[in-house]
Amino acid sequence: MKAALLIFFIGSYTEYPIPDFGGIGHGIYTVQLNTETGELTILHTMKARNPSYLVISDDNQFLYCVNEIDESENPKVGAYKINADYSLEFLNDQPIAGGYPCHIQTFGNNVLVACYATGNVIQFPLDVSGKLMKAKKEYQHKGSSINTARQEAPHAHQVAVHPNNEDIYVCDLGIDALKAYGFQRGELMPNEKNDVTISKGGGPRHLVFNKAGNLGYVNNELTGTVSVLQRKEDSFDELKVYSALPDDYSGVASGSAIRIHPNGQFLYVANRKLEAISIFRIDKDKLEPIDYQYTNGAELREFNITPDGNWLIACHQNSNDTVSYQIQEDGRLQERYRTKEILSPVCVVFD
Repeated sequence: MKAALLIFFIGSYTEYPIPDFGGIGHGIYTVQLNTETGELTILHTMKARNPSYLVISDDNQFLYCVNEIDESENPKVGAYKINADYSLEFLNDQPIAGGYPCHIQTFGNNVLVACYATGNVIQFPLDVSGKLMKAKKEYQHKGSSINTARQEAPHAHQVAVHPNNEDIYVCDLGIDALKAYGFQRGELMPNEKNDVTISKGGGPRHLVFNKAGNLGYVNNELTGTVSVLQRKEDSFDELKVYSALPDDYSGVASGSAIRIHPNGQFLYVANRKLEAISIFRIDKDKLEPIDYQYTNGAELREFNITPDGNWLIACHQNSNDTVSYQIQEDGRLQERYRTKEILSPVCVVFD
């Protein structure tokens, strides 16, 4: 009997925008996972400049990515057709009026981009062929917060869509807030009354929701914490903040990624510097820490969980380690495979 195979995509850093930040990747990797052994195999690569974040269209026909580079380098958002063999075919691109675009999300027939350096969010409509049209709306965040080194200005870091498929929240690390948006007549519009305030100095990086949409979990990069959000009328309140770091850890906090297990029972939070994935059991509106999975790599930037909830794939930007973990029934992780063939991996997306 042939092993079941799952094909997915990994984004990478292909250059160093600044001396200590970047990578040597080949672009967007098409990767095959053997779901019996965890083995990872590169099937295809597509050249692109620092395609650090990817998103797949709802119909699984198209992939979109950002070029995470400085505004002076003319970053673009790119559209690709996913072929039958999961290779990518370039369709078109559009210029991004912002610096270091670091996250991309689809919403209906639109692509939304968050720009870290310039603190803005941009809407790109899509045509019927999956191609990107020119930017339609752009909003500039304003403000700062208490970490003067990292929160001197807005830094939009992620676009998260609520399970109701109406509300949109943009994590802004620089102003300790989730900026709320929605769509009106096909246009992205701010919804400031639903903005969410996060504990000062946290630096909200990424956000996930439970399936019911009544709870949210924010990965705070600068404090290595998780904020639990509870739905209150039309928006959310920060209910409690949990540390995602061991009590005896005295190093730098650098939260990087957060995912909720498809069964809704476990929350996983990655921290660079610690180089570990913190695992929590979800108990109604509370979190119970159950384990730290040390990943034995450098710069654990991102991970993702297969749609069936059986595997977790983790990426290390600086050591080129991509690791397959089998998820156990109790939520803990068991390493099954490791490769250094995928260079500077920083994003994992499944269709």
